[in-house]
Amino acid sequence: MGDEIWAIDSVVNIWTKEALAARPDRTAFFRGKIGVDQETFEGISLETMLARMDAARIERAFLVAAKVGVKWHPACYHVPYELVAAAVRQYPDRFSALAGLDPTEGMDGVRALERAVKEDGFIGAHFYPHWFELPPDHAKWYPFYAKCVELGVPVQLQVGQSLVYDASYPRRSVGRPICLDAVACDFPELKIIGIHVGIPWTDEMIAMAWKHRNVFIAADAHSPKYWPESFVRYIDSYGQDKVMFGTDFPVLQFERTRAEVEALNLRPGPLRKFLRENALRIYGLAP
Repeated sequence: MGDEIWAIDSVVNIWTKEALAARPDRTAFFRGKIGVDQETFEGISLETMLARMDAARIERAFLVAAKVGVKWHPACYHVPYELVAAAVRQYPDRFSALAGLDPTEGMDGVRALERAVKEDGFIGAHFYPHWFELPPDHAKWYPFYAKCVELGVPVQLQVGQSLVYDASYPRRSVGRPICLDAVACDFPELKIIGIHVGIPWTDEMIAMAWKHRNVFIAADAHSPKYWPESFVRYIDSYGQDKVMFGTDFPVLQFERTRAEVEALNLRPGPLRKFLRENALRIYGLAP
């Protein structure tokens, strides 16, 4: 039904061998709990990623320069902004860049975000509340929100349950969608995107997107065939302007995720918005 639509993937991890070289061992999580295949887990080239995107009819991926916890902890890591910026320079028609945030960096982090947007063309910010055990409405995130407003870029953040990514460093699930209520009230000009669907608080995430004109949802990291029925109905009806397609690759594979979306039998209009048009509009990209 949507075969002719080339999608925008709003959440993708850069997964080259170079990007993985400085990361702690995540074999138990990615190979065990998530079931990522060995070839992908070991790292793939940008060209291989693009070939897989082509097979799934994905035109562009938003690559995350993720800041996964405090840089000094052995269970954590930061993806260098330059690594993602280089990928975008190499394939500007296929990749866009998102700047990871670490609230412990304070104004140094805020200034780094500004440089990434102004000098390297990053289109938005991204962060994981749970890795810092600081909910989205904590004061330490507010300077970053203010800077995103100044720069005119969205911020996406994980909402819902967090998993145990490293047994030596379990993190609390602090990303309840209801925490976005205060942020949206305090920053009505900020485009806020709750990624990872909000499971198990999906209805809470829908309520936030329904209440606030500046709150949106990215439907990544959870296989579409397992999405709550209320979420599928939301995408296909009154939430058709509020939800974006995503995979969180390699958590979800491109082709399988696209096939599962097609199997939801969304109406043509909402399907096109979900797969493509909403991401272009929210991030201010040319069609």
